[in-house]
Parts: sequence; structure tokens; C-alpha cells
Amino acid sequence: MSGRVRVVKRRAKPEGKGGAVSPARGAAFEILRRVEEEGAFAAPLLAGVELSPEDRALCYELVLGVLRRQSWLDRVAEHFAGRESSQLDAPVRRALRLGLYQLRFLTRVPARAAVNESVNLVHAARLRSAAPFVNAVLRRADREKEFDPAAAVTDPLARAAVETSHPEWLIRRWADAFGPAEAAAFARANNANAPAAFRLNPLRAGHETAVERLREAGVAVAASRVAPGAWRVEGGGGGAALRELAEAGAVYMQDEASQLVAHVVGAAPGERVLDACAAPGSKTTQMAAHALDGAHVVAGDLHAHRLRVVGESARRQGLKSLRLVLLDAAGALPFRDDAFDRVLVDAPCTGTGTLRHNPEIRWRVAPADITKLSALQRRILAEAARVVRPGGRLVYSTCSVEREENEEVVADFLRLRGDFRQTEIGDAPERIRLPSGAARTWPHRDDVDGFYVAAFEKI
Repeated sequence: MSGRVRVVKRRAKPEGKGGAVSPARGAAFEILRRVEEEGAFAAPLLAGVELSPEDRALCYELVLGVLRRQSWLDRVAEHFAGRESSQLDAPVRRALRLGLYQLRFLTRVPARAAVNESVNLVHAARLRSAAPFVNAVLRRADREKEFDPAAAVTDPLARAAVETSHPEWLIRRWADAFGPAEAAAFARANNANAPAAFRLNPLRAGHETAVERLREAGVAVAASRVAPGAWRVEGGGGGAALRELAEAGAVYMQDEASQLVAHVVGAAPGERVLDACAAPGSKTTQMAAHALDGAHVVAGDLHAHRLRVVGESARRQGLKSLRLVLLDAAGALPFRDDAFDRVLVDAPCTGTGTLRHNPEIRWRVAPADITKLSALQRRILAEAARVVRPGGRLVYSTCSVEREENEEVVADFLRLRGDFRQTEIGDAPERIRLPSGAARTWPHRDDVDGFYVAAFEKI
């Protein structure tokens, strides 16, 4: 699926009698359509959008804001429309979400512009007859700003679900696992913008001056408090300067918690390393770069098109020792026993730790997915253990906060495999370490994605 979103660089005249639609809102409307109707993810679509810096910033804000606040916006729309959002045509529903988000959360956008542009989007979608309805709903919402869809909800967890715009079943399961206060804080953090984070690429000329170049451009950067060698942008901004450095291969954009995982693997020159679930290649290429391209790194994945993404990333970063292998990590790996010094299982998971970056996940994941993925994770980890040499290291990680995908998988693995022992993760700060020796990060505590990582040594 293409990550490109075609937009016009100037205001476009849609079909019908509506007015012009701004490029930012037109692109946001199309991205939201693809997320809802095609199952696409917003992040790659946003990365591929071609807009001016100002329009790009607005498009990002609209798409991520609407996805994060989707159920809250629908409740507001239902109140003023007098009907269920599910009864509305999808383009009308999306236009209302965009308009309401601007009215309630973007104070710099004039109410008139928010209303008129949403009406124009409905015209552009060839639903001209719905334009008066959208106009009426949004104007009433603007007049009655005090309406709060959570005000009448008495159950604390149900109210938290409405306030933070999460499915109630997710809030309840997080409350059961981590406590109501932790669940609410986590859910609130999921609606905040994540800071940009990156690592330097030692294999590309100019990487040593990348931080200085960013600071000279007025970008505030600081060393990570979670992952060694990681950097983060503080206070927002810096998008253009970072994109330029990333295109040159001097830096690689990657969440700090994700970078921690590769550090835990600790690939060294001359070692044989397997990333069993490598795509899109962030951790794979980091391991190879960390070893100064001196480790023999095998990147495995189930899908050929995803492996191509890993290969393209490796070439951009100047990596030469990476080998791509099409494989099914849950089946029989095409390697002999004890073949690798270090193996990473960054397992397929629900991704509930990445809701700041991928807010659409909250609307897609279901309880059955957790059960299904937990079983898959157990199979992958068991097969990966076979190819670790005695004395070698096996690392298991997910970007999920669900215990069924993390602690329970690890406990089951250790119960079945007496030839492995869990080891302490010395690379991690004390505050994110767990009594078991594993580590867990949280958006609301650490301002990074929610990751879980555990390390084992083969005896």
C-alpha cells in the first residue's frame, strides 16, 4: 500500500457549490479515510504527505488529534446531532470529527474556518445534501462549548474511558493489571504528542556534528534518560532539520525505548546476530551500526515487501553486513541449532505501548487479539531459543503493555526451558527495571513508548 497522499499545494475547489478546501484539511480528510476504510496506519501516510511546513504541521495535528479523540468527538457529535454517529455517512462523520476537534482543541483556528472547511469537505465528498446538517451541528457545538460528554458518567473507569477517548474494555483491563490511577495516567499520556527521538549513525560522515547542526538551527536536543546514545528533541519543532539529516543517513528517527532494546542485545563485531522479526528494521540496523557493521546480522521477516523496507533502510544508513532472509519465525527457522551468539525476538504484538504514535490501534485491537498474539509469541520465542549458542543471549521485547504478552510469556518460557536463565538488564535505568530483571517503560512515566524487554542467557 502506498504511503503517499496526493494533495494540491494551493487551496482546491471541490465539486459542488462548496468553497475551497485547504491542502492541510484535504490531506487530513483523505488520510482519515484510508485509516478507517483501508486499515492503513496514519504515521507512514503522514510521513509521505507533500505539503508546506505550515500545512504539514496542521495536517499532523488534525489526523493524530482526531484519531486520539475519536470516541469523545463522536459523543459530542451525537449530542448535537440527535442521532448515533454510526448512522451517519462515513464522510459526514469524518467531517464532523475534524470540525469538532478544531472547535474544541485548536484555539488558534477561528470557529468560522473550522465550520466552513468541514462543510466544504462534505461538498467535496459529493454529499451536498448533508452540508446544512454539518453546518448546524458544528455551529451549535460552537455555541454550547460547556457540553462535556463525560459529565453524566458516574462510574470512574467508564468516565476515564470517555474523558481519554479509549475503549472502556481497555481502561478496565489496565486498571485490573496496574491499578485505576496508573490506567488513567497512561490513557491520558496516550493523547499527548510524543517527542521526536533519534540516534546518530556512526557509519555516515557528519554524524558527529549532527547534534551541533540541530542546535545551530535552534532545535533543543538532549541526551536520553532511557537509552544510551539516544537523543530527543525537547519543546517540539526541528522537523525540517531532522528530515534533512535523516535523508542524509546521519541520524535515524527511533523512539528511545525502541533504541534501548537493541542496546540490551549488545551486538559486538564478529558476532552472529539474528533479528527474528526484523521489519521495519529499526533495531536490526541499530545493532549492525552499534557493532560498526562488524557483526554478521541476519534480518528475518515473514513478508518480502517488509524485508525490502529493511534493506532500503540499511542502504540509506551505509550498512553492508546485513543479510535478509524470508522466514516464518513461528515455524522452523532455517538455521542449525546454536547458530547465533545473540538473538532478538521483537515479537509481533498489539502495540498498546505505542498509542501516542499509532492512536488508531486503540480502535482496532480486541481482547481476542491479545490471546492470539500471546500464543504466537510463545511459539516464536521457543523456536528462537533453539538457535542460540550456549553462553549466548536471547532478548524478548514487545511494544505492548499487556501482561499476557510480556510477563506471562516470559514465565511460561522459563518454566519450559531449564537451559535458559533470565539476566538483569544492566543497560536500563534503575527506575524502569522490574524485580524479575526485565524492564518496562511507560509514556506517562518516562515520556517514551511503552516497551517491555527481558534478556536470557543459554546455560
